Amino acid sequence: MSITAALPTKFILPDLVSHCDFKLRMNRHHKQATVESKRWLFRGDNLSQKSRKAIHGLKAGHLTSMCYPDAGFPQLRVCCDFMNYLFHLDNLSDDMDKAGTKNIANVVLNSLYHPYDYYSPARLNKMTKDFYKRMLPTVSRGTSRRFIETMDLFFQAVHVQAIDRTKGIIPDLESYISLRRDTSGCKPCWALIEYANNLDIPDEVMEHPIIQSLGEAANDLVTWSNDIFSYNVEQSKGDTHNMISVVMHQECLDLQCAVDFVGELCKQSIDRFNENRGLIPSWGSKIDKDVAIYVGGLADWIVGSLHWSFDTTRYFQNSGREVKRTRVVSLFPRSK
Repeated sequence: MSITAALPTKFILPDLVSHCDFKLRMNRHHKQATVESKRWLFRGDNLSQKSRKAIHGLKAGHLTSMCYPDAGFPQLRVCCDFMNYLFHLDNLSDDMDKAGTKNIANVVLNSLYHPYDYYSPARLNKMTKDFYKRMLPTVSRGTSRRFIETMDLFFQAVHVQAIDRTKGIIPDLESYISLRRDTSGCKPCWALIEYANNLDIPDEVMEHPIIQSLGEAANDLVTWSNDIFSYNVEQSKGDTHNMISVVMHQECLDLQCAVDFVGELCKQSIDRFNENRGLIPSWGSKIDKDVAIYVGGLADWIVGSLHWSFDTTRYFQNSGREVKRTRVVSLFPRSK
């Protein structure tokens, strides 16, 4: 007679909030920007009541206002619109095959490269051009190029993810980490730190290994912690594009050990960020000041995303505050 181990019904989250001692701040324009951005997202779309409720519960404006706390209202509004838009793209890509992701990529990238000339009947064409044209008057040339290039990387990675999903492939950890740094959508958000704070940092500074490492460490923390927080919802849908699933599969770990493993990597990414922050070279007072603002923006993203994960209903429904206090997550049943 074979005895199979009982499946887990809950797991304990790592204490990432305590490990991060960056100051949490909120943009003073957050209420107005949040309201106007949701109105912008809803305009011209026949969303169901359930979808609208999900967008209200998402609290994308809340996240944006913590991640860009010093932005002026016009810049914050663009960042809020992009954040709502990015979650909208993420939801679309979750249900798409590789042909669908390619079609969306074509519309979005053409809209960014040709905001005044390209037309498509797809609603994404109008949405993309709308927020991007509001960026153009104040964004630097280097920032706009980085924004578009990283959006292209996002779609390339989502396309690979769609192929893996279709074939039921669980990638190895190294491949997953590389892909996840682009499927996260963090890199365009890093370009928006430059835009939101009216920075014009030379390309050679942005491409310096230490600046790149700081962006990568922030991306890893935001992304890997998101994989921990979103695991419950994703496992209930049978989705395996998640670091917890990858680690369980590759290292033959049970759920709690995999969560602890990824939690330790998250803590190491915060430590890596702090270490690299002390290694930033000098490029002269003006550039150094802009670099300090940019790196501060990455820190705002780290702490803002951690706290927002318990405020939104996206991961823990309406029990985020309780989960933040106890760190206990009860597993959802698998949906049929």
